[in-house]
Amino acid sequence: MNEKMFVLYEETEKTEIKYISFVGASNSKFDLAIIHTGRFYGKNLVINIQSGITAIIGKDDLEEPGFLEEAYQITEEEAKDLYDYLIQYY
Repeated sequence: MNEKMFVLYEETEKTEIKYISFVGASNSKFDLAIIHTGRFYGKNLVINIQSGITAIIGKDDLEEPGFLEEAYQITEEEAKDLYDYLIQYY
């Protein structure tokens, strides 16, 4: 290991991953991987497979105006579709 490297943590964990593909009311297609983990204070890692963008999302984040639009660089209408799907996890 590099002498200048200071590892803060290194852990291995079994996780649950759900893959979902759907088309919402906006007619936009979403291909997601949702990773449930013991980390991140109960939040999920949500990966938009098409764009490669990952966000750590909890219910509080979903309720924050503009969060999904900014995190995933999507329209308000697309964010509504994504919200409607993700809210079921919280």
